[in-house]
Amino acid sequence: MTFDCDLFVIGGGSGGVRAARMAAATGARVELAEESRMGGTCVIRGCVPKKLMVFASSFREMPAEARAYGWSIPDGTFDWGAFRSSLDAELDRLEGVYRRLLAGSGVTVHDQRARVADPHEVELADGRRISAKHILIAAGGRPERPDLPGAEVGLVSDDIFRMERLPASMLIVGGGFIACEMACILQGLGVQVTQFYRGAQILRGFDSEARGMVAEAMCGRGIDLHLGTTIETIGLPDQIAAGRGLPVEELRAAPVALLPASGPVAVRTVTGRNCQADAILFATGRRPNTAGLGLAEIGVKLGRKGEVLVDSYSQTAVPSIYAIGDVTDRVNLTPVAIREGMAFARTVFEGVPTPVDHDLIPAAVFTQPELGSIGLTEDDAREAEEIEVYATSFRPMRSAFAGVEDRVLMKLIVSAASRKVLGCHIVAPEAGEMIQLAAIAIKMGATKEDFDRTVAVHPTMAEELVTMRSPVRRG
Repeated sequence: MTFDCDLFVIGGGSGGVRAARMAAATGARVELAEESRMGGTCVIRGCVPKKLMVFASSFREMPAEARAYGWSIPDGTFDWGAFRSSLDAELDRLEGVYRRLLAGSGVTVHDQRARVADPHEVELADGRRISAKHILIAAGGRPERPDLPGAEVGLVSDDIFRMERLPASMLIVGGGFIACEMACILQGLGVQVTQFYRGAQILRGFDSEARGMVAEAMCGRGIDLHLGTTIETIGLPDQIAAGRGLPVEELRAAPVALLPASGPVAVRTVTGRNCQADAILFATGRRPNTAGLGLAEIGVKLGRKGEVLVDSYSQTAVPSIYAIGDVTDRVNLTPVAIREGMAFARTVFEGVPTPVDHDLIPAAVFTQPELGSIGLTEDDAREAEEIEVYATSFRPMRSAFAGVEDRVLMKLIVSAASRKVLGCHIVAPEAGEMIQLAAIAIKMGATKEDFDRTVAVHPTMAEELVTMRSPVRRG
């Protein structure tokens, strides 16, 4: 059978673009459709703009610290408009880079939505149909609002980067990566931040000791964090004060002008607590972006959240269709989507069957301070086998000299039997940079004695990873 192309990719994010380019490098005819901006969540409305906002927010405390070191620097003011102009220009530049990479690889790009019409055919929004030997779904995910009356008046993470002005106050609902990072960013930019999370502690899934330290640091920076808190009602302040519900039409109809002209929004929790803020951010989860793609109709199996179910080679129940990245809801991280795209291209177009390796993936949460993590948490490791825990918490030299009370945590989880380092957890400035290097050793199977044999770099925070000699806990 003759096809219009060898591969059609739906989605122009990091994973889809990498897969398209690698396939094209083998001589395959590749086409790609993206209904929004090239670069996807990471480049346009996720990792990249978020990290630039992290950098911007980190300067708030710099003048006071600099004065402690002898510099005469006055406190400054933050100009959201100036920053957003520079941010938009940088995102435009990066999108241009992605487009040039695709063009240079010979990939044909369609700037419109696409759906799967049958196992070997894609239908574009303009009605054209393109046949393909293989179809790759790399449509990513989207933020999800809670099932709560009036939730449509709140912002989601995509909206943060498009705000026309900073609110004076923000209520953030959620306790995961995005909620905690945005809380620290906005607080650092001068916004009064309140955070509600229904769980007992933020950052579920990370090491409990590290989670507690991050939560304590966030509170110390002025974030009003409330755990075990669930919203019952949203409304205008006078409605909430009177115990009434929400006529949504009295609030803004869409979130992005981007703050309510009608004044603050208020909420009431299930325990009767009232809270009001200029804006609400719902960071309560993300959902695979599979709605309307026509997948279930042709036999592709989907999970409970709409995720595409795939095998270890990213192949779906329909042999000609594959899926990678957040749309599969396996490990929702940009580098993982890129690795999955590379493995797909090697398997299908290079003839080298390459399963995706999801073991020992490092992660970083860009709170202030950052949290870097790889491997098992202390609780999970203890359930699996006998372990030793090596940990230390201290005020780093830079903070101590400046009279800042910030503390850092360095923690290793070690198998008592094999002596392998099962997990590493760091709470510190630049923890993301440190965990990347520690991850190499742990992925290679390093033992505690391998760490001990490594000479420390002094004076650094990270030297503690190779100088801890006695376990603080066993079990």
